[in-house]
Amino acid sequence: MGGFFGTISTQDCVNDLFYGTDYNSHLGTRRAGLVTFDRERGFSRSIHSLERDYFRSKFEDELSDFAGCQGLGIISDTDPQPIIINSHLGRYAVVTVAKINNLREIADELLAQRMHLSEQSANNLNQTEVVALLINMGNTFVDGINRVYQKIKGSCSMLILTEDGIIAARDFLGRTPIVIGKKEMHRLSPIGTDEFIQAYAVSSETTSFPNLGYKAVRDVGPGEIVRLRADSMEVMQPAFKRCQICSFLWVYYGFPASCYEGINTEYVREKNGKRLGERDDVEADLVCGIPDSGVGMALGYSQGSNIPYKRAVLKYTPTWPRSFTPGNQSRRDLVAKMKLIPNEALLKDQRVVFCDDSIVRGTQLRDNVREFFQNGAREVHVRISCPPLVYGCPFIGFTNSKSDMELIARRIIHDFEGEDPTNLDKYAQSGSPEYERLVQEIGRRLGLSSLKFAHLEDLVESIGLPKENLCTHCFDGSSYDHQPSGDFFG
Repeated sequence: MGGFFGTISTQDCVNDLFYGTDYNSHLGTRRAGLVTFDRERGFSRSIHSLERDYFRSKFEDELSDFAGCQGLGIISDTDPQPIIINSHLGRYAVVTVAKINNLREIADELLAQRMHLSEQSANNLNQTEVVALLINMGNTFVDGINRVYQKIKGSCSMLILTEDGIIAARDFLGRTPIVIGKKEMHRLSPIGTDEFIQAYAVSSETTSFPNLGYKAVRDVGPGEIVRLRADSMEVMQPAFKRCQICSFLWVYYGFPASCYEGINTEYVREKNGKRLGERDDVEADLVCGIPDSGVGMALGYSQGSNIPYKRAVLKYTPTWPRSFTPGNQSRRDLVAKMKLIPNEALLKDQRVVFCDDSIVRGTQLRDNVREFFQNGAREVHVRISCPPLVYGCPFIGFTNSKSDMELIARRIIHDFEGEDPTNLDKYAQSGSPEYERLVQEIGRRLGLSSLKFAHLEDLVESIGLPKENLCTHCFDGSSYDHQPSGDFFG
């Protein structure tokens, strides 16, 4: 997916920028970048690969190269970012969290208009540069950002660092979050005088705020454009009426302490797990969460089922604080295995319920299950905090899947129905004969004693937003991708 952080302050912002960006590291594993603006030094930028190292180790030794009271940071699963642009709108830097499905089509249109594309990585188009070129076609930043909304198919949220503040623009259907934080504090200066610091921050994760002294102010609305200065917040375009925030935030990639639309991730996971536990009749000796995103669900499941929670598998955090993204699938599978360590003393001769966030390809879970049995588990039951992934996501890159057929659910449906099945909706409908057959076959192929998924209705109710405000496309194919028009504005 990716995540970003920006801050603008009455004082030097480099430390806040560094740590605030690092708190988004769980959202991406490919590249990271920082950029600052200083009145005397101008823009300073650095970009590094994260595929074999961590954000902090890449940038910590470079912090003295940055200066200024405003800056942006990006954790990217796509392009090298930030991009620095000179245009009629002025000089600015831009970062994006985006998945643009018609990127080549837009690029060809721009090239036909004799516009120039220079940023490439592995011979691929840099979608952040394409976004910048669309912005440059506008008479103002607002006009240019709306051109992005009107042109792209997919999603795109962005932060723009200008000489006059930071502009935050959320995807027109709000699929990815942007949250604003504010800091006001007094401190003693190096010469002993009292200093009053004002600052705003904007981030994909509210987790970025507490340790840096920021208080969450509000979410940026879908399609909303906001300019932040150190002492003010200006709404340049009001939020659109419609919202389709990704429900998978609360299932998987959101950090447990973070809130989106004011709703805490861990609270949702526990509530959802409790619902599943209350309506489950499995007999088991213990419940365990697959760390990290399965833990909250498992705690709730334990409460709902009255089965004790125990840490029968642990994540080895000293050297595996998060997953990297090696270049090939076999290496990724090895990384996924190595970071989890079964506790044989708790597994031996036990009937265990393992809770996990989702099943994508199924390879990682199948290997985990084999390990659990080899470490003495008598039964391995798996409970998943979302419905089966029947549809690939065209809006957010939360997996490395390039095709719907990489999803284990779609491969099984293909085996059942052949090419181009016309009844996918039946397999997505909990309780239908097709759904029950699908779940049973997934469990059989993964070697499970039993398998159950959370119902979509329970997940939606646990989140607490109206169904029409959530993107649930990967579960039921229901979401839409309309271009913004008059009926979008509120």
